[in-house]
Amino acid sequence: MLYYLFDILNELHVPGARLLHYVSFRSAVAIILALLLATVIGNRIIERLRKAQIGETIRDLGLEGQLSKKGTPTMGGLIIIISILVPTLLLARLDNVYILLMLVTTVLLGALGFLDDYIKVFRKNKEGLHGRYKIIGQVALGFIIGLVLYMNPAVVIKENTEVLRDGQVQHVHFSKEEVKSTKTTIPFVKNNNFDYADLLPFKGKTKIVFGWILFVCVAVFVVTFISNCANLTDGLDGLATGSSAIIGVVLAIFAYVSSHIEMATYLNIMFIPGAEELTIFASAFVGATIGFLWYNAYPAQVFMGDTGSLTLGGIIAVFALIIRKEMLLPILCFVFIIEGLSVMIQVAYFKLTKMRTGKGHRIFKMTPLHHHFQKQGNAGIDAWLQKPLRAMPESKITVRFWLVGIIMAAITIATLKMR
Repeated sequence: MLYYLFDILNELHVPGARLLHYVSFRSAVAIILALLLATVIGNRIIERLRKAQIGETIRDLGLEGQLSKKGTPTMGGLIIIISILVPTLLLARLDNVYILLMLVTTVLLGALGFLDDYIKVFRKNKEGLHGRYKIIGQVALGFIIGLVLYMNPAVVIKENTEVLRDGQVQHVHFSKEEVKSTKTTIPFVKNNNFDYADLLPFKGKTKIVFGWILFVCVAVFVVTFISNCANLTDGLDGLATGSSAIIGVVLAIFAYVSSHIEMATYLNIMFIPGAEELTIFASAFVGATIGFLWYNAYPAQVFMGDTGSLTLGGIIAVFALIIRKEMLLPILCFVFIIEGLSVMIQVAYFKLTKMRTGKGHRIFKMTPLHHHFQKQGNAGIDAWLQKPLRAMPESKITVRFWLVGIIMAAITIATLKMR
């Protein structure tokens, strides 16, 4: 909104009105505004949640300090959502299809998570919204995202082509035409553009159509998987919040360089017109998560609940799909993914061993993975992995997971040149 106001002021030759035409300036304002919003409104929202007795229900899992969290206000993801939406609506161009997709993602998954938290808190149902309905909501969002990216004429790229001489890259050439494409970026290979359509045994128009069908299926999987993994990661104070902030910084960098022709040329990546507006959204995302961390850091004054965790994971997934970097998510979202996989492996192994021997066995002491480190080893738990034998403090686990996230984020950025 402010972008259009300043556009009018610029036409009237008002000094300083051109500032909002610069993505870098709007991104800086977005991160500051989101940070201030989260810290200022956060305290008020927490007080209202406390007065409404919207507290977390805690099951006794035998973890150190666990029962002290009982009654801590939940549904704090509202703080994050508001702190993302307000700066984006004020500073981003609202005629940009990518911004509209991110706003839809934030609102839809925020509503889905809110409904889950509402059932847990007010209906006193610990299970919350049934898992199948969460999946349906996530699949529907992924389907919408995939279809819009397929059908909207504004979603185009300029493909990068290497010009070689004596086996050495002399320069990078971009096609003059902006085209719709099912290509994405894959790490650690020289020509890091990969076309989903190449996986199919078709030719001509049939190949293009089925290539997009495959892309939509990938979008559905990525949104559902990453959103659920982020949800499972939200089990320690500040863990999901801090990890999301780290990921958000990398996504902001990717959006900026993908929309800057000179940087895209230097990095030899596809050029995505219009993706620069996503830098403003990513900046608001980082500011909101850091601001929320003010209250969510150990010991947490508020939990984000599914209102926040489902939304954060969905935002990351959709953002990566838009800038064609979804194949980098296994590296960038390493912490989220190992948390999700630990649960899947534990459940599968338990069911398999129970089917074969009549008694289920475990691999980890407890899942998601962060609880494995919280649990005392050799304490009567039938699990393959007993180390560490001593339970680790919650704050130490969180910081170490953050450090892993920072390392993986650095590797993700490096993949653009590691070929």
